[in-house]
Order: sequence, then C-alpha cells, then structure tokens
Amino acid sequence: MNATLRPKKWIAGIRLAVVYVLLVALALFMMGPFLWLLSVSLMPGKNVFSNPPAILPTFIDFDNYVKVWQFMNFPKYIYNTVVITALGVVFNVILAALTAYPLATFRFKGRNLVFTLLIATMVIPSSTAMIVHYLTIQWLHLTGSFLGVVLPSAVSVFNIFLMRQTFLGIPSDVRDSGKMDGASEFRIWLQLVLPLVKPAIAVISLLEMMAFWNNFLWPIVVLDDPQKYPLAAALTFLNGQFSYNFGWIAAGTMISVIPIITVFLFTQRYYMEGIAGAVKG
Repeated sequence: MNATLRPKKWIAGIRLAVVYVLLVALALFMMGPFLWLLSVSLMPGKNVFSNPPAILPTFIDFDNYVKVWQFMNFPKYIYNTVVITALGVVFNVILAALTAYPLATFRFKGRNLVFTLLIATMVIPSSTAMIVHYLTIQWLHLTGSFLGVVLPSAVSVFNIFLMRQTFLGIPSDVRDSGKMDGASEFRIWLQLVLPLVKPAIAVISLLEMMAFWNNFLWPIVVLDDPQKYPLAAALTFLNGQFSYNFGWIAAGTMISVIPIITVFLFTQRYYMEGIAGAVKG
C-alpha cells in the first residue's frame, strides 16, 4: 500500500514544483521592465544603452536620485498629485456607492435597463470623449484647476458595477432592521451598509489612486500652469529637446511609483476580498 502511494506522492511533488517554477518565471517576466528600470536608476552616468546592454549595475549609486531631486521640485509636484488623487478617490467612492445602492436594493421600473445602458458605455473608448470633456470643463470655467482634472473621471461605470455586485451580497435583513428603527434610507446606506462593503471601497480606492497618480495626458491638456502638473506629467521635463538622461528619468519614475507600491502592499488583502465579494455578488 505504501509502495503504491510513494510514486503518486513523487508525481504530485514534481507537478507542484513545476507549477511553482513556472509561476516564479512568469512573475520575473512580468517584473522584468520594473526591475530593469530600477537597475538603470542605480547606474552611474548617462550611457545605459551600452552594447551589450548592462542589465545589472556594476555598483549601487544613488547619484541619479540626488540629482533628479535637485533638478525638479518634487515636493510641489507630489503635493499636486496627492490633491488630485485624493479628490478623485473621494469622488469615485461616494458617487459609485450612491449610484450602485439603488440599483442593487430598490425595485423600480426600468432598473435593469438603466444598469444595461451603464454597462454598455464601457465599450466606448475613453479617449473619444476627451474633446467633449475639454469643452465641458471650459464651459464650466474649470480649466487650469485641479477640479477640472478630476471631474471627467469622478465616476466610473466599472466602480458602479463593482459596488452593485457587492451590495447584492448584503442580506436584506440589514436594511429591514434599519427601517424598523426608523432610520432614513440615507442613514441606512451610510451607517449600516457602507461599513459592510469596506473591501469593495478599498478596491475602488486603490484602483483610482493608481489611475489618478499615473494620470499623464489629461492634466497636461487641462492645466495651463506647469507648476500645477502632477508627478507623472512633470516627469516630461526630464526629456530634453536634443538629448535626455535616461538615468534621471528612471530615478524619477521610481520615485513616482514608490507610493503606489507601498499602498498596494498595505491594502492587497482588502483588494482580494473586494474582488472576491464582487464575483460572489
């Protein structure tokens, strides 16, 4: 009996090892550009495209980080990025939760039609609406302001879909108990329902933070003062007219992605819970 089980255990162990090797190789392949960018940021000098190309630095040097920090006003651009990102995250969380709640809990005529029309808009490329967004922002006299950068992306259909699916997974007894206590619908939504969907809120916050933090083109279109640029747009100052220092660009890019990586490491548990809850809903 034991002799029969041993080959099966060996086969299962070999399969598991092969799976882990493939997963590690896939992870290294996906992280390749990031690791190369990190390596380039630590390389001294401007010539990082040598023949053959240097993948690993011969020695670690933070000179690129020091010089690019001195060249650019990073505190100012980081402040601009934080303000834009905070506004974008707050708007998306509130508007997505307010829109998804009635679509998930209320029973009214045309509810499914409204939800279908919202989902149908996801097939429209966002770039096609850029002219309309710009004309709208210009009509509202918001060009050159952070609010003009945030408003076109203040609500996302995907976020509404995610919140609706999460709300569908909440038992109706929660809402009924609030009604029995005489609470208004807004109070039920705010005090009873929202605390139960924290993972979905964390997912939306993380996705929107990455989107607004890395927003590049739209801020350049809306903001007429380069001093108001977010960090991703401000990194274009590192591209010279006739030459550029790729080591500085790599160092600046690494500085800009550190906050995103840090936030994801602390919120990845909520991210997985939110995605799982939406799938169940």
